[in-house]
Amino acid sequence: MRRQDLTYGLGKAVPIVLGYIPIGFAFGVLAHEAGLSIGEILAMSVLVFAGSSQFIAVAMLQAGAGIGSIVATAFIVNLRQLLFSASITPYLKGYSAPKLALLSYELTDESFAVAMGEFANDKQNNQFLWGLFPPCHAAWALSTVLGALVGNLIPDPGAFGLDYALTAMFICLLIFQVKDRVALLTALVAAAAGIGIYLLLPGRWNIIIATILAATVGVGAEKWLKST
Repeated sequence: MRRQDLTYGLGKAVPIVLGYIPIGFAFGVLAHEAGLSIGEILAMSVLVFAGSSQFIAVAMLQAGAGIGSIVATAFIVNLRQLLFSASITPYLKGYSAPKLALLSYELTDESFAVAMGEFANDKQNNQFLWGLFPPCHAAWALSTVLGALVGNLIPDPGAFGLDYALTAMFICLLIFQVKDRVALLTALVAAAAGIGIYLLLPGRWNIIIATILAATVGVGAEKWLKST
């Protein structure tokens, strides 16, 4: 593993880290308000490391939901990671099973977007991932602890829009990814399908179904444009 690869990955991690700090801080505040201790918040950020699932888990804890319901909901919400893993696997040839397991544990929406952007630009050296993933995880965990530490100083997190922080980050990621007509069509299909299925189908299945549907439409549209 070359030092310059790690340095390159670290540089690519900086925007994600800067985005994680305020969102992790917001989660720490909300989790502290929900009654979680600093140790529990840190453990969740280290072991789970999934922003959307952590926000959902805290909201369900406040609503009095059982552990089984929380775990099942988090599992369904994170099913999209199966698609992410399948997409990035072709670029990780030669990796052993333990290394693949470690990288999959560190994979998030944001790091996946950055990594695939690099691979799309014909960057075949995948060693930069070891400089990209760990700093993101560390920044998330530390920022959630910081939010928990100062949580008492913010009596009403919702008044400052902290509960909207994760949604805002996903919107920013979407905007940066929409660079052509196929990406725009894919985003519109995902949004329409996600909302429509959510209104018709109970539970969190709208996320994974909308993802598969939008990806299928995007691939079909791209092939059609290349053939014309």
